[in-house]
Amino acid sequence: MRTERRGTVAKAGHDLLIHVTTWSATLDLDAPSLALDADPTSLRVREGTGGMMALDDGDLASIETTINDEVLLRRDISFRSTAVDVAGERVAVQGDLTLFGATRPIAFDLMVADGRVRGTAVVKQSEFGMKPYTALFGALKVADDVTVEIDVAAPQSR
Repeated sequence: MRTERRGTVAKAGHDLLIHVTTWSATLDLDAPSLALDADPTSLRVREGTGGMMALDDGDLASIETTINDEVLLRRDISFRSTAVDVAGERVAVQGDLTLFGATRPIAFDLMVADGRVRGTAVVKQSEFGMKPYTALFGALKVADDVTVEIDVAAPQSR
């Protein structure tokens, strides 16, 4: 996931690259369907760009704790497709994303090629009842839109 900073003191904050380290997904191109479950406590900050100072290990741990305890509140993350259209390497997906205890529709495209599944989806936090994180009395904010990037090896069917 990629987050961006906003606000009058945005230069003080960091744009983050966050990996979800514990998840499972099944993409069935024959059915077709897609299901995904992610552990919200498995988010790990891999990179922080911008900002007045580089992030150290303590900063990264603090951000991860804030995500767990204040942003996601350790609530489950899941996706279930309602429609999947396969056209060659392109897979158009529609479905229901459950985040922060709310379920909302979302649509995105995946590319399945060269043994990989790649795609991008934009999640608007406020649509799920989440208030984007703020600091310094609101002068530093995380943008409402979070970009979710998918790039995984596609295991072969059994």
